[in-house]
Amino acid sequence: MSYFFNTVVKNKSFEEVLDVVKEELGKEGFGVPAEIDMQATFKQKLNVDFRKYKILGACNPSFAHKAVLSEKNIGVLLPCSVIVQEHENGDVEVAAVDAKASMLAVKNDTVQDIATEIAGRLKRVIENLS
Repeated sequence: MSYFFNTVVKNKSFEEVLDVVKEELGKEGFGVPAEIDMQATFKQKLNVDFRKYKILGACNPSFAHKAVLSEKNIGVLLPCSVIVQEHENGDVEVAAVDAKASMLAVKNDTVQDIATEIAGRLKRVIENLS
């Protein structure tokens, strides 16, 4: 079992793909309460040049609420990460965590059901980019 779903987008800029990813996440009920710019962070903290690479913390409030009610410490595994990164050739890769894989250690049927639903939604986000 892979721990992520991914696709590579050609002929679009990093910024265009980032915008489309956020739109597609919204269509599946996700907000993006956290966004980490790894390129800027590595430059600022390490003085290292790095490719465009952003980590989006995607959260579906309804499912997150149900998960926290069912498993009080589930927040250590939230939100779901989606990355957008630009490769040297200009292609932009988008990858999303497979929530089913990330929640395997959680022995709670409700959480497993939620993880299955979230995985399906994140997979659709990735598929809609292709």
